[in-house]
Amino acid sequence: MSEISRRVFGGLIGGGAVTAVAGTATATEAVAAERPFRARTAASGSGRRPNLLVILGDDLGWADLSSYGAPHIKTPNLDRLARQGVRFTDAYSGSATCSPTRFSLYTGRYPGRTKGGLAEPIANKTQGLDPSHPTLASLLKKAGYATALIGKWHCGFLPDYGPTKSGWDEFFGNFGGVLEYFSKLGQLGAYDLYEGDAEYKDLRYYTEVLTERAVEYVSREHDKPWLLNLNFTTPHWPWLAEDDAETGAEIAAKIRAASSQAQVTAALLHNDGGSVEKYTQMVESLDAAVGEVLTALRRSGQEENTVVLFASDNGGERFSYNWPLSGEKASLLEGGIRVPTIVRWPARLDGKQVSHEPAFSPDWTATLLELGGARPDPAYPLDGTSLAGYLLRGEEVAERDLFWRVRGNRSLRRGDWKYHQASDGVDHLYNLTADSREQADLAADRPELLAELKAAWEKTAAGLLPYPAS
Repeated sequence: MSEISRRVFGGLIGGGAVTAVAGTATATEAVAAERPFRARTAASGSGRRPNLLVILGDDLGWADLSSYGAPHIKTPNLDRLARQGVRFTDAYSGSATCSPTRFSLYTGRYPGRTKGGLAEPIANKTQGLDPSHPTLASLLKKAGYATALIGKWHCGFLPDYGPTKSGWDEFFGNFGGVLEYFSKLGQLGAYDLYEGDAEYKDLRYYTEVLTERAVEYVSREHDKPWLLNLNFTTPHWPWLAEDDAETGAEIAAKIRAASSQAQVTAALLHNDGGSVEKYTQMVESLDAAVGEVLTALRRSGQEENTVVLFASDNGGERFSYNWPLSGEKASLLEGGIRVPTIVRWPARLDGKQVSHEPAFSPDWTATLLELGGARPDPAYPLDGTSLAGYLLRGEEVAERDLFWRVRGNRSLRRGDWKYHQASDGVDHLYNLTADSREQADLAADRPELLAELKAAWEKTAAGLLPYPAS
């Protein structure tokens, strides 16, 4: 077993709990049965372009799935998805918070390439993804795909921004970054559930509403390949599960009574609520929702030729289980950006595989475009590297740097090595293969390597937009 697989396996056993996976195997057995990724030696399938189902959890930590190490959270559907495909251990979000990661996924570029991507995260109506910028959806649409986004957008508010202005044919969901799960009151204090540009009234638990819509979409008769971005808000705060309508009403009342944006935010932050147990319920609710969508996909007859990519928009926080990583959401330590990531495509990828190839959000944009036969716009070059050759033909991924910049934090990963600087301005160097917890700082031992990685970070950062004065 590889070093990282052994670590995950040990984390499951050490947690003192064994979690059931799909009723036929334990999570520990599933991880132990994984083999290092190898592409199939011969192509199979019809040769048709695949459907693309991209599912995001919200603030879901790297180890919040039982197949990633959580000893107390049962995620049988996502564990089954991992068994049927490839589980990535060293996959990352494009940034450490919601909006910039979504910018990086939708554009395939560093968030700092665009003005809207500098917001960490978007918090008002003046910021957003410029509708003229090419996106994953607009490029695939140009190549003949139907496109839809269901769930959290968080790349700008009406009237200037929105999914249907940026290449998605259909949109059903919330424009902001957070909402109360029942009333749908969002981060600006207003109702935030829309179908297209029109308000849509539904006061049921939000995860249930999104699941129902996604099931309907994948169950349709489609006359062309499709892209569906399914963006859950689960398990983002406020800490509410399906049976918490009463608590949700209390939060909604605080939002309605708020006389300032700060009071709206305080109500939604729900600092006086939540628990490990409640968080567990929310993650398990997300898992059940994904299971319903994947069941509908199978029943529709489209499972074989649909690429399913599951990930999180950034690392976890508060109640998340991130062991052994340090840091959390908003930080560029591993716990803030390393996320669970699973890829399944039955027609082309074998199951029960694990990959330790480093990858981040812009790589998946480039990969999905290549799989869909879409070309990037040469005027907006991608910062991601397509993994299609690696996944389908066994090609080596060329050595490259994974780059992150947020206010007060900088990081760059090259191979096993990571350069990191937090707000204190001190440079750190870690070997992630030997020390995924980022506790053994090797900056003094490898000054030349540190200088090389720091220079690489600064060269990339010099080509990005500067942050506005705060």
